[in-house]
Amino acid sequence: MSDGPEHEQADADGDNAAKKTAGVVDRRRALMLGAFAASTIVSVRPAIAQAAGSVLNCEIPVPDRSHAGQYIAGDGRLVPADTPGSFAPPGRPFTGEEVKRAMKGGALPGASYEQNQAYLNYIRRLQAGQSGFTCYASLQMPR
Repeated sequence: MSDGPEHEQADADGDNAAKKTAGVVDRRRALMLGAFAASTIVSVRPAIAQAAGSVLNCEIPVPDRSHAGQYIAGDGRLVPADTPGSFAPPGRPFTGEEVKRAMKGGALPGASYEQNQAYLNYIRRLQAGQSGFTCYASLQMPR
């Protein structure tokens, strides 16, 4: 028996069928990957928005509870209450949104210009472990 044109045609038909099947599988795989990517984007976006919202709602006490009774000097240091030129702590913690606005040139609620500067200097001096540090650090992250 010889491998004539009929056999070659059968091989070509088999190759074409395999290519068509591979094309269907590739398209199906691409569609599944596209659907997965779209669902990932849909589920990640709300998480990012929620995180951004929680950053703006976090609180920064000035000063933190462990330093209650101390006043804030103009440079942001904590000083005894009787220190000249120092400011009493605000009546409540500031929100991340209030601090962010003040850092862009606005004012913290209920604060004079000098108090505003002293409170912002205190906030800028926060270090890891202090209450409000995580909130302040998250305000510094680029979006």
